[in-house]
Amino acid sequence: MALPLVALIVVPLALTPLQAEPVSETPAPVVATPPPDAPVATQQGEQPEGATVEPPPARAPGLTQENYEEALVVESLVRRGRQVDPAPEGKPLSDVLVDTEEVVAESDPYPDFLNIFHVRTRDEVVRREVLLPLGQPYSTRLAEETARNLRSLRLFSVVRVVPLVGKTPGTVSLLVVTKDIWSLRLNSDFSAVGSLLQYLRLQGTEQNFLGRGKKLAVDFILRLDTLSLGQSYTDPRVLGSRWSFTESAAIIIGRESGQAEGSRGSVSVSRPLYSLSTPWSVSSSVAWNVETNRVYRGADIWQLPFPGGPTVPYVYRTEEIAGAASYTRSFGLRYKLNLSGSVGAYHYAYDPPRASMLTEDQSAWFRRNYLPRAEDAGYVSMSLRAFEARYEVLRDVDSYVLSEDYQMGHWLSATLRYAPPVFGDDTHFTEAGLAARYRLRWGEALTTVSASGSIRRQMGDAATWNNRHWAAELTQVSPKVLGGRFVARGLLDVNIDDLFDRVTLLGGGNGLRGAPADEYSGKRMLLVNVEYRTAPLVIKTVHVGGVLFLDSGSAFNDRPDMVTSVGVGLRLLFPQFNVNPFRIDFGYVLNGDRPPIGSRFTFAGGQVTDLRPSFLDSPL
Repeated sequence: MALPLVALIVVPLALTPLQAEPVSETPAPVVATPPPDAPVATQQGEQPEGATVEPPPARAPGLTQENYEEALVVESLVRRGRQVDPAPEGKPLSDVLVDTEEVVAESDPYPDFLNIFHVRTRDEVVRREVLLPLGQPYSTRLAEETARNLRSLRLFSVVRVVPLVGKTPGTVSLLVVTKDIWSLRLNSDFSAVGSLLQYLRLQGTEQNFLGRGKKLAVDFILRLDTLSLGQSYTDPRVLGSRWSFTESAAIIIGRESGQAEGSRGSVSVSRPLYSLSTPWSVSSSVAWNVETNRVYRGADIWQLPFPGGPTVPYVYRTEEIAGAASYTRSFGLRYKLNLSGSVGAYHYAYDPPRASMLTEDQSAWFRRNYLPRAEDAGYVSMSLRAFEARYEVLRDVDSYVLSEDYQMGHWLSATLRYAPPVFGDDTHFTEAGLAARYRLRWGEALTTVSASGSIRRQMGDAATWNNRHWAAELTQVSPKVLGGRFVARGLLDVNIDDLFDRVTLLGGGNGLRGAPADEYSGKRMLLVNVEYRTAPLVIKTVHVGGVLFLDSGSAFNDRPDMVTSVGVGLRLLFPQFNVNPFRIDFGYVLNGDRPPIGSRFTFAGGQVTDLRPSFLDSPL
């Protein structure tokens, strides 16, 4: 009976946002893509791990103030009676000290008996990520990378790595201060417009099983037409090695029929590039997805206008299986160059379900204009990834006081893929994808420019160019203004002769707040978001902030017809339980259709600027 009681207390706080989904669009095929070079990737950078080394203040401030991380460092220094080394570079490393803070500290506004139900991360889990060998010269670069690697584990809300004066003259000690995130939790991702719940994901997770960094999860996903029940297991360090293993499987059930409609799942084994100096990585994966796809506009299935006859419901059966294996060689330290080769194969099949009862003419029209392309192919590919291994730490951008790491300078990814005619001439092609980003910091301001593009050349007798797709994004974060920040984002996504006939839906919680849910559709999208995010009000470490916003966007096929909305919002961050805030927004459309007042509210996890096409990072 104790665990249900704990759940009643913790669940309202531990509904932690999962990674935000991209702007709504018809589903893209599942691809068994090998894990990226870095252990975990985010929109912030090539390696999104942890905080940089920063000296703490001279005295211990209160945990309820904005210096949340610094206070934990100072408390550790006072407890150990140690001092920060202001010039550690090159001194021999004598020892490594680990100080892991409980989820609920004395100053936190939650009962400390909750710590009974959380196994604190074991010291060896922290120590094995330390890249500085004992007895070797201290390196600030490796200390910073150690902190980033620890942050990438997603076990901690705070990671600080601090050099201390060694007990032996002329040496240095390394202090690693971490604060666990509550690991037995109900992670969530959701999108709601007024009373319409478009998407809900609840994941009961033990993210740090027995304090060893393993992840066990049961997964529940609710969509307008289906629900799915599944499980997953992730071991980032199999038997203490550098190998990682991930598996997941789920059954998909139709909400109306109550019958099983399909399943999805994946298995992946890899040895990732766990540090900037790691010379090689290898990975293999397989994934499948069998289900019935129903494309909604608002609360109803989209009825497509069939010429000269009744409408056609946008419903189709999906069968996707994919597998791949890759090997990567990594070069350089400051300026990284990763070269990868991979082989893979996939089977994609899409058909109208019998329940739609389409005529032959309707079925042919539906396949020609809306269904994704059915395709079986085997391929080989070569990839190049180049970036500058330079990182900056900012706060009060997305997650208030917690450290946010950004890879600075250039980032480039290029892929060339060739599919021989193993399964016929229709699947004989060459395609290329290119993605680039440049990020520049101006004092406390941050500018990010991203662009990507892809194209395919169909080979054989019917040689032609197709699958032309490109996108661009500009994001600007201002210096602090009245304690808060302005954040502006412009996004353009253009699909031309897309073989998979993806359609973008815009309106409501997916970027155009205040508009009717999924009101606008097209194969191209232009979206602008401007926000002023206030400084947070800190109430016993709970961070509450406000937002003023302007959204303007259009989903279109030929020319954009911009719809603009303005509004206000609220952001909530509980640093003991999550690193991303929850958002509640109310929007008012200035020049388009306005839904009922209740439908102008949107509720979701993360910031609206997290909603971006994955194509910008991975065009193939």
